[in-house]
Amino acid sequence: MKKIYCVTPVYNDWESFQVLISHLEKLQIEQVDRFHFSVIAINDGSNEEKSFSKSSLDITILNLKINIGHQRAIATGLQYIYNEIEEKDYVIVMDCDGEDKPEDIILLLEKAENQNDKKIIFAQRKKRQESLLFKFGYLVYKKLFKLFTGQKINFGNFSAIPASLLSKVIYQNNIWNHFSGGVIQSKIPYDRVLLDRGKRFHGVSKMNFYNLTIHGLSSISVYFDFLSLRILKFTLYGILLCAISIFYILYQKIFTENAIPGWASSLTLILTGIMLQLFTVTLIVLLLQLSSRKNIAVPNSKTYVDFIESIDDVKKQ
Repeated sequence: MKKIYCVTPVYNDWESFQVLISHLEKLQIEQVDRFHFSVIAINDGSNEEKSFSKSSLDITILNLKINIGHQRAIATGLQYIYNEIEEKDYVIVMDCDGEDKPEDIILLLEKAENQNDKKIIFAQRKKRQESLLFKFGYLVYKKLFKLFTGQKINFGNFSAIPASLLSKVIYQNNIWNHFSGGVIQSKIPYDRVLLDRGKRFHGVSKMNFYNLTIHGLSSISVYFDFLSLRILKFTLYGILLCAISIFYILYQKIFTENAIPGWASSLTLILTGIMLQLFTVTLIVLLLQLSSRKNIAVPNSKTYVDFIESIDDVKKQ
């Protein structure tokens, strides 16, 4: 029987968490001969009182000192499991709201087993439940991620991590900004399973346009090195285009009779100003990049300790 630990951040969504536990209990009954499920819930600074019934599952709640956000809450839970739990086979990263369907955990685990536990398995969405506006925003996010990073991202946090790969994950500093982006950037082997996104158990999704924007910027920030090179490349193209335009304007003014009085000097000044602005932006980005590279961040697997205020072990009923 393999031991599975489900990591799920919770912020003022204890009703959904209760429903999630009930689904996991049913899953445990169905898979009693194969898997043993436990839950690690990260209470991300909730200001609502925790209220849920006792369960037949082992549940541990990590109460954080402050709200640190969804991605950092996941990183905290992963480091806690790595350091505090000796016997584990897989870690499931999922949301508590129902959009990551508990029954799909088995598909992730089976895919991981088929890969001989050598890859992290992510859930790639083939059907989403959100509004058209959100779907459009998410499409724009994926296109921008591809443009700025050169990588393709079409999955979120819902995943199965074999215990043998957990150490490679928790030592990645980038997972504190964006979990899935950090895994891609780290070159840890991963694969995907096509799954439909579920519906929320209660309430409405907290992933609005503002949160999606922050989420997208966090994922792109993981690739700051590559992004700097992309900016340099686009800037050089822009400067080259402006330089060619200036030469063309001067050619028209000096060697042809097509020039309109005053337009050549005005356009030349405008294009020169654009070139200077592009050069300035590139210089600033490169200086920031050089400044960040001189500071070496030593991997730390005990960062989670500083965020945890208390730990609640919910006993079985």
